[in-house]
Amino acid sequence: MKLYNLGKVPWKESQLIYHALALCGEEALCLLSPASPYVCIGFHQDVTQEVDLEYCRQNHIPVFRREVGGGAVFLDGNQLFFQLILNRNSPHAPKRIDAFYRKFLQPIINVHNKIGVPVAFKPVNDLMAGHRKISGTGAGEIGDSIVFVGNLILDFDYETMSRVLKIPDEKFRDKIKKGIQENLSTIGRELGQESLNQWDEKMLNGLMSKEFENILGPFTTGRMDAALIDKIQKLKTTMLDDKWLYRKGRKLTGRVVKVNAGLEMVQHMHKAAGGLIKTNFEIREGKLSNINISGDFFCFPHTLVQKMEKHLEGTALENIQKILMAVYDDPENQIPGVSIEDWMMVIKK
Repeated sequence: MKLYNLGKVPWKESQLIYHALALCGEEALCLLSPASPYVCIGFHQDVTQEVDLEYCRQNHIPVFRREVGGGAVFLDGNQLFFQLILNRNSPHAPKRIDAFYRKFLQPIINVHNKIGVPVAFKPVNDLMAGHRKISGTGAGEIGDSIVFVGNLILDFDYETMSRVLKIPDEKFRDKIKKGIQENLSTIGRELGQESLNQWDEKMLNGLMSKEFENILGPFTTGRMDAALIDKIQKLKTTMLDDKWLYRKGRKLTGRVVKVNAGLEMVQHMHKAAGGLIKTNFEIREGKLSNINISGDFFCFPHTLVQKMEKHLEGTALENIQKILMAVYDDPENQIPGVSIEDWMMVIKK
């Protein structure tokens, strides 16, 4: 297997390289980081609904659609990428997704531990430093290859991350920013800047290559040969084209931002007969938290909305309908023109 230890590369190549290797059927590990910032969206996302494109244009932040799932992320040179490309039938690749992530995140766990940041694996694919996520990872199939990507996060621009996302209102944007700050950590945050300065990109990439080598066997040096460069150039004509970037996804009626495996921040809207309902809440470990309900309830007693918030707080997702039915058993708790089905639409889409 080849090792492409590339250091800083142009932002476009930081994505195109692993796509090209996968389509060429070449097994490899790439270690690199982007020379300039950009936003990367998942394969199934609709960029016009997920990303504040006007903000990105004004701030010269390009946007790229990858052929791997997941959400929109802000990427820059403070994140060191690892990109593992394996043949679909590779004996190295466990068939079960949980076993796959557990196996190939172990090298990254070991690197964190070696530099003094204790981390733990949290299914399906999170690494946690205490209660905070500390690495973003994802996997998918490209051609006949399996691609596993992730990062070491030295530092993170929480402000820009909250700005590049398309958020319905500034109040929810502030909540998103706070949620990310409280639940996403970095190596610099855990070690402190002075200790972080002891580890440069070359040293950290060296640790990653050694740890992956322990489970994959010895690497040979990968070089940007004519075939790989040609494939990258061909991909530029398609993956950097607006037709690829602006592929349509499903229409959104709100916003869901996944912070880590145990926390999603949600804003949903739904037009019921009784008026527009807007919910703003968190899903923490499968339960509703910090729920806030607003909308066109001008003719309804505010106490009814407060009652609904109180009853739903802490409810497990699978019990939402049961709780709503229990609340609506009392006619005094019902909001005219808003049915149980309406509440389900705005909470459990």
